Amino acid sequence: MEQAQALIILGKAIGAGIAMIGALGGGIGIGLAVSGAVQAMGRNPDHTPTIQTNMILGVAFAEAVAIYALVVALIILFVLQ
Repeated sequence: MEQAQALIILGKAIGAGIAMIGALGGGIGIGLAVSGAVQAMGRNPDHTPTIQTNMILGVAFAEAVAIYALVVALIILFVLQ
């Protein structure tokens, strides 16, 4: 019985770790969005407010993916039996 319980905990930990790979995509997306926005603002300072608004929206959407990955990992760890 103890071995079965340990195997379930191991499976949960592996599953949660795999689910958090999605956070890597969010981090890369945020980095690319901010990098592109900073380059665009440097090349065309007159359009900085428009670029900044679009950058903030892009960062918010990329961060949402990482938050979804975190929620899935927490569900795997604490809700599933």
